Amino acid sequence: MHAEMIFFPEAYHPEKTVLHVRNEIEIKASKEDIWYWLTNAPTWPEWYANSANVQILKQPEQQLKAGTRFNWRTFNTHIQSEVRVFKPYHLLAWTAKGIGLLAYHAWLITPSDQGYTVITEETQQGWLPWLGKRFIQKSLYNQHQRWLEGLKRKAESMYQ
Repeated sequence: MHAEMIFFPEAYHPEKTVLHVRNEIEIKASKEDIWYWLTNAPTWPEWYANSANVQILKQPEQQLKAGTRFNWRTFNTHIQSEVRVFKPYHLLAWTAKGIGLLAYHAWLITPSDQGYTVITEETQQGWLPWLGKRFIQKSLYNQHQRWLEGLKRKAESMYQ
């Protein structure tokens, strides 16, 4: 367990939501390379198959930053997201809205003996996660692990 934690807004706190998942991975790369791939949202579909059609709205830069709004597809659902926390090389979080769903997704990057530990956590509320909690929770956990593994491959490939 890491001393640093992700702090959730009150409405998205894990104790107040229907669903909560947490994944982590060790990455042997620089925090700059990890951050680059994590915030380069339009490239996610190239290395995370559960994302598609990522479109950054109303800003010329294609990297996520504080306040960035973006639309995308994940779990075959159209999602509208907005970056709410942006602490470069350390913490990134966004809200997500879809049909029957409100979510909060955060990423924490902390130093480790092997490089960096990347933790991702998501909470969801709404009728969709309420109806399909058992299936959605398992699928969300599995897909987030794939997302972390893709991030690891991209960031570590800079050193091979």
